[in-house]
Amino acid sequence: MKNIAIIGGGPAGLHAAEVAAKLGARVALYDAMPSVGRKFLVAGKSGLNLTHDEALEPFLQRYSGKDLPEPLWREIIESFDNHALRKWAADLGIETFVASSGKVFPSPDKGSIKAAPLLRNWIKSLRDLGVTFHTRHTWTAFNKPNQLTFSHQGRQVSIRPDATIIALGGASWPQTGSTASWVDILKSHDISTTPLSSANCGWEVAWPTAILEDAEGLPLKNLLVSSGEGSRHGELVITRDGLEGGPIYHLGPHIRQQSQAHIIIDFKPSLNHTELVSRMGRVKRNFVREARRRWNLDPATCSILKHMPDRGPWQSVEQLAHEVKNCRIPLTGPRPIAEAISSAGGICWQEIDHNLMLKKTPRVYVAGEMIDWEAPTGGYLMQGCFATAAHAAESAMRAQ
Repeated sequence: MKNIAIIGGGPAGLHAAEVAAKLGARVALYDAMPSVGRKFLVAGKSGLNLTHDEALEPFLQRYSGKDLPEPLWREIIESFDNHALRKWAADLGIETFVASSGKVFPSPDKGSIKAAPLLRNWIKSLRDLGVTFHTRHTWTAFNKPNQLTFSHQGRQVSIRPDATIIALGGASWPQTGSTASWVDILKSHDISTTPLSSANCGWEVAWPTAILEDAEGLPLKNLLVSSGEGSRHGELVITRDGLEGGPIYHLGPHIRQQSQAHIIIDFKPSLNHTELVSRMGRVKRNFVREARRRWNLDPATCSILKHMPDRGPWQSVEQLAHEVKNCRIPLTGPRPIAEAISSAGGICWQEIDHNLMLKKTPRVYVAGEMIDWEAPTGGYLMQGCFATAAHAAESAMRAQ
């Protein structure tokens, strides 16, 4: 019987333990926190979006990352796709449903969608499979061949498994244990990483005081937001620090590629420039006030049109219509990584073989968000964690 050590008790680590145990391994899971599944529970606060009910081709297009190996990534996702993830939940006694957005959630429990029932069933299943849990074990080092060292209650613990799967996540939500301390450990073995940065996060804007007084906390509705070659319909919210919302989360990879970060907002994507001008009739003054009524603009949009620097005063309806269709919002940077839903960057793909094994440390595999891939919210993050975990565990069990 193979001895497999899993480092990390998030979704990727738990699933890697599950796959390895079902394939006949003796599995020990180590986590620095007092309990496992903390990031899973945090994800569940917004409804636990498990995956997305989307066809494979557009599904695969949601993923990006520096030098992401598309053939390998396709193989990973195809081997454990969105249908497999829903079946996995059903096997644990949790049925799922597809929302109108295509997002997949656990069926409501007593009127609300919760992560805790699924996590409880999952941990019980893992224990029934023989997985042992070692909490409050902080990974501090590994030495060849495959000797792991942990800090546990003031003392050092060393083990030497047959294979190791590391699934320690990125650097978002550090309160759940994702502190990215593993970067320095891997660096000591000359394993390269792309610096971790905020992903699926808000972006900061140097709002004029007048906009914050008028519109802080207000939504900007029915937008088309663009950045580079990417665009996204949806809603944003003006915050004290900048902008939050689905469109700007999805456009993060495009925004980060710009030398001067910005987005372009079309506040009225359902109307073209000519239609906007026509609806204003013979208006010759008070353009924003009239546009609010005739173009049905929300208060937050009107505040931006009135108070953004270097705009206006508007001299004509045509000029204002152009701004409404092409409003450039400069961004000063992403919100801190600790606030982000996920992180970009991680272990470079050149350091990993087809089995997700680190080339410089044989029998050490990696899974989940610590690898250099990213995805938008909508279930794609969870799917990527589960799929890479399954691939790494199966590879570890195949290895001689």
